Amino acid sequence: MALILNIETATRNCSVALSLNEEVIAAREIAAQGYLHAEKLHVFIEECMAEANKEIKDLNAIAISMGPGSYTGLRIGVSAAKGLCYALGIPLIAVDTLEVLARNIEVGEGEYLLPMIDARRMEAYTAIFDSNYNKLRETKAEIITEELFTELGGKIHLLGDGAAKCKEVLTDDKFVYHDEALFPSAKQMCSIAYNKYKISDTVDVAYFEPFYLKDFIVNK
Repeated sequence: MALILNIETATRNCSVALSLNEEVIAAREIAAQGYLHAEKLHVFIEECMAEANKEIKDLNAIAISMGPGSYTGLRIGVSAAKGLCYALGIPLIAVDTLEVLARNIEVGEGEYLLPMIDARRMEAYTAIFDSNYNKLRETKAEIITEELFTELGGKIHLLGDGAAKCKEVLTDDKFVYHDEALFPSAKQMCSIAYNKYKISDTVDVAYFEPFYLKDFIVNK
Protein backbone atom coordinates (compact mmCIF):
# COMPACT_ATOMS: atom_id res chain seq x y z
CA MET A 1 0.00 0.00 0.00
CA ALA A 2 1.35 3.40 -0.97
CA LEU A 3 0.34 6.59 0.82
CA ILE A 4 1.15 9.46 -1.53
CA LEU A 5 0.77 13.20 -1.00
CA ASN A 6 -0.11 14.93 -4.30
CA ILE A 7 0.56 18.67 -4.70
CA GLU A 8 -0.65 20.83 -7.59
CA THR A 9 0.28 24.54 -7.61
CA ALA A 10 1.10 25.22 -11.28
CA THR A 11 -1.93 27.48 -11.80
CA ARG A 12 -4.01 29.65 -9.47
CA ASN A 13 -5.59 26.44 -8.17
CA CYS A 14 -3.81 25.50 -4.94
CA SER A 15 -4.63 21.81 -4.65
CA VAL A 16 -3.61 18.95 -2.34
CA ALA A 17 -4.80 15.34 -2.38
CA LEU A 18 -3.80 12.42 -0.20
CA SER A 19 -4.11 9.06 -1.92
CA LEU A 20 -3.87 5.46 -0.83
CA ASN A 21 -2.66 3.71 -3.95
CA GLU A 22 -4.91 5.35 -6.61
CA GLU A 23 -7.80 6.27 -4.30
CA VAL A 24 -8.23 9.83 -3.04
CA ILE A 25 -8.78 9.70 0.71
CA ALA A 26 -8.62 13.45 1.44
CA ALA A 27 -8.41 16.59 -0.68
CA ARG A 28 -8.39 20.37 -0.37
CA GLU A 29 -8.20 23.03 -3.09
CA ILE A 30 -9.03 26.63 -3.85
CA ALA A 31 -8.82 28.47 -7.17
CA ALA A 32 -8.74 32.09 -6.06
CA GLN A 33 -8.31 35.11 -8.32
CA GLY A 34 -5.19 35.96 -6.35
CA TYR A 35 -2.54 33.31 -5.74
CA LEU A 36 -2.99 31.93 -2.20
CA HIS A 37 -0.45 29.12 -2.46
CA ALA A 38 1.96 30.43 0.18
CA GLU A 39 -0.93 30.96 2.58
CA LYS A 40 -2.92 27.76 1.94
CA LEU A 41 -0.57 24.97 0.84
CA HIS A 42 0.76 23.80 4.21
CA VAL A 43 -2.64 24.30 5.84
CA PHE A 44 -4.19 22.04 3.19
CA ILE A 45 -1.50 19.41 3.73
CA GLU A 46 -2.13 19.38 7.48
CA GLU A 47 -5.91 19.20 6.99
CA CYS A 48 -5.66 16.28 4.55
CA MET A 49 -3.41 14.32 6.89
CA ALA A 50 -5.74 14.97 9.82
CA GLU A 51 -8.87 14.02 7.85
CA ALA A 52 -7.30 10.69 6.85
CA ASN A 53 -5.99 10.12 10.39
CA LYS A 54 -2.43 9.88 9.05
CA GLU A 55 0.85 11.48 10.04
CA ILE A 56 3.48 12.97 7.77
CA LYS A 57 5.88 10.15 8.69
CA ASP A 58 3.38 7.65 7.20
CA LEU A 59 3.94 8.97 3.66
CA ASN A 60 5.62 6.69 1.13
CA ALA A 61 6.15 9.36 -1.55
CA ILE A 62 5.22 12.88 -2.62
CA ALA A 63 4.03 13.76 -6.13
CA ILE A 64 4.42 17.27 -7.51
CA SER A 65 2.89 18.81 -10.61
CA MET A 66 6.01 19.80 -12.55
CA GLY A 67 4.68 22.46 -14.96
CA PRO A 68 4.38 24.32 -17.15
CA GLY A 69 2.53 27.07 -15.36
CA SER A 70 2.98 29.94 -12.93
CA TYR A 71 6.62 30.52 -11.99
CA THR A 72 5.73 31.49 -8.42
CA GLY A 73 3.16 28.74 -7.98
CA LEU A 74 5.57 26.08 -9.21
CA ARG A 75 8.36 27.34 -6.95
CA ILE A 76 6.13 27.20 -3.87
CA GLY A 77 4.85 23.69 -4.59
CA VAL A 78 8.20 22.21 -5.57
CA SER A 79 9.98 23.77 -2.59
CA ALA A 80 7.43 22.30 -0.18
CA ALA A 81 7.58 18.86 -1.82
CA LYS A 82 11.37 18.75 -1.90
CA GLY A 83 11.64 19.86 1.72
CA LEU A 84 9.27 17.13 2.91
CA CYS A 85 10.93 14.45 0.77
CA TYR A 86 14.37 15.38 2.05
CA ALA A 87 13.25 15.43 5.70
CA LEU A 88 11.37 12.12 5.42
CA GLY A 89 13.81 10.33 3.12
CA ILE A 90 11.06 9.43 0.64
CA PRO A 91 10.95 9.67 -3.19
CA LEU A 92 9.69 12.60 -5.23
CA ILE A 93 7.45 11.94 -8.24
CA ALA A 94 7.06 14.55 -11.00
CA VAL A 95 3.79 14.66 -12.94
CA ASP A 96 3.09 16.52 -16.19
CA THR A 97 0.72 19.41 -15.38
CA LEU A 98 -0.98 19.29 -18.79
CA GLU A 99 -1.75 15.59 -18.40
CA VAL A 100 -3.26 16.37 -14.99
CA LEU A 101 -5.47 19.01 -16.62
CA ALA A 102 -6.43 16.67 -19.49
CA ARG A 103 -7.68 14.06 -17.03
CA ASN A 104 -10.53 16.35 -15.98
CA ILE A 105 -12.58 14.95 -18.88
CA GLU A 106 -12.99 11.77 -20.92
CA VAL A 107 -13.34 11.72 -24.73
CA GLY A 108 -14.16 9.12 -27.35
CA GLU A 109 -11.75 6.90 -29.25
CA GLY A 110 -10.08 8.80 -32.08
CA GLU A 111 -10.66 12.17 -30.44
CA TYR A 112 -8.00 14.46 -29.00
CA LEU A 113 -7.48 16.32 -25.75
CA LEU A 114 -5.96 19.77 -25.83
CA PRO A 115 -5.38 21.02 -22.27
CA MET A 116 -4.46 24.71 -22.29
CA ILE A 117 -2.94 26.84 -19.54
CA ASP A 118 -3.04 30.59 -20.02
CA ALA A 119 0.31 32.19 -20.85
CA ARG A 120 1.06 35.78 -21.78
CA ARG A 121 -0.79 37.66 -24.54
CA MET A 122 -2.19 35.32 -27.23
CA GLU A 123 -0.23 32.33 -25.97
CA ALA A 124 -1.15 29.17 -24.11
CA TYR A 125 0.88 26.26 -22.78
CA THR A 126 -0.47 23.15 -24.45
CA ALA A 127 0.19 19.60 -25.60
CA ILE A 128 -1.87 17.03 -27.52
CA PHE A 129 -3.15 13.83 -25.87
CA ASP A 130 -5.17 10.95 -27.25
CA SER A 131 -8.27 9.52 -25.57
CA ASN A 132 -6.07 7.32 -23.33
CA TYR A 133 -4.05 10.34 -22.15
CA ASN A 134 -0.97 9.35 -24.14
CA LYS A 135 0.98 12.47 -25.10
CA LEU A 136 1.20 12.76 -28.88
CA ARG A 137 3.12 16.02 -29.09
CA GLU A 138 5.54 17.75 -26.74
CA THR A 139 4.53 20.69 -24.60
CA LYS A 140 4.79 24.10 -26.28
CA ALA A 141 3.93 27.72 -25.66
CA GLU A 142 1.66 28.17 -28.68
CA ILE A 143 0.68 31.47 -30.25
CA ILE A 144 -2.99 31.04 -31.12
CA THR A 145 -3.57 31.28 -34.89
CA GLU A 146 -6.06 29.83 -37.37
CA GLU A 147 -3.40 27.42 -38.66
CA LEU A 148 -3.05 25.55 -35.38
CA PHE A 149 -3.92 21.83 -35.20
CA THR A 150 -5.03 21.56 -38.84
CA GLU A 151 -3.19 18.24 -39.03
CA LEU A 152 -5.63 16.62 -36.57
CA GLY A 153 -8.66 15.01 -38.18
CA GLY A 154 -10.93 14.07 -35.29
CA LYS A 155 -12.75 16.06 -32.64
CA ILE A 156 -10.41 18.23 -30.57
CA HIS A 157 -11.46 18.96 -26.99
CA LEU A 158 -10.07 22.19 -25.53
CA LEU A 159 -10.11 22.74 -21.79
CA GLY A 160 -8.48 24.94 -19.21
CA ASP A 161 -8.14 28.69 -18.71
CA GLY A 162 -6.10 29.05 -21.91
CA ALA A 163 -8.95 27.80 -24.10
CA ALA A 164 -10.80 31.13 -23.98
CA LYS A 165 -8.14 32.67 -26.21
CA CYS A 166 -9.03 30.21 -28.97
CA LYS A 167 -12.79 30.70 -29.25
CA GLU A 168 -12.63 33.59 -31.71
CA VAL A 169 -9.79 32.02 -33.72
CA LEU A 170 -10.39 28.25 -33.82
CA THR A 171 -14.02 28.11 -34.93
CA ASP A 172 -14.18 24.89 -36.96
CA ASP A 173 -16.80 22.36 -35.82
CA LYS A 174 -14.07 19.90 -34.88
CA PHE A 175 -13.11 22.10 -31.90
CA VAL A 176 -15.16 21.31 -28.78
CA TYR A 177 -14.83 23.77 -25.89
CA HIS A 178 -15.15 22.68 -22.28
CA ASP A 179 -15.40 24.64 -19.05
CA GLU A 180 -12.71 27.33 -19.03
CA ALA A 181 -12.74 27.23 -15.22
CA LEU A 182 -11.22 23.74 -15.19
CA PHE A 183 -7.77 23.70 -13.59
CA PRO A 184 -5.19 21.01 -12.95
CA SER A 185 -6.15 19.33 -9.67
CA ALA A 186 -4.19 17.12 -7.30
CA LYS A 187 -7.15 14.71 -7.39
CA GLN A 188 -6.31 13.91 -11.03
CA MET A 189 -2.67 13.27 -10.11
CA CYS A 190 -3.29 10.26 -7.91
CA SER A 191 -3.45 7.44 -10.48
CA ILE A 192 -0.53 8.88 -12.46
CA ALA A 193 1.59 9.19 -9.33
CA TYR A 194 0.79 5.68 -8.13
CA ASN A 195 1.69 4.13 -11.47
CA LYS A 196 4.99 6.02 -11.43
CA TYR A 197 5.61 4.92 -7.83
CA LYS A 198 5.14 1.24 -8.74
CA ILE A 199 7.94 1.39 -11.31
CA SER A 200 10.17 3.73 -9.26
CA ASP A 201 9.79 6.53 -11.82
CA THR A 202 11.05 9.27 -9.50
CA VAL A 203 13.25 12.36 -9.75
CA ASP A 204 16.34 13.50 -7.85
CA VAL A 205 15.16 15.49 -4.82
CA ALA A 206 18.28 17.68 -4.76
CA TYR A 207 18.44 18.59 -8.44
CA PHE A 208 14.84 18.53 -9.67
CA GLU A 209 13.55 21.83 -11.10
CA PRO A 210 10.04 22.64 -12.37
CA PHE A 211 9.37 22.81 -16.11
CA TYR A 212 8.87 26.56 -16.51
CA LEU A 213 8.94 26.51 -20.34
CA LYS A 214 9.27 30.32 -20.38
CA ASP A 215 11.60 32.60 -18.44
CA PHE A 216 10.32 34.49 -15.41
CA ILE A 217 9.44 38.10 -16.24
CA VAL A 218 9.05 40.80 -13.60
CA ASN A 219 6.37 43.38 -14.41
CA LYS A 220 5.93 46.78 -12.81
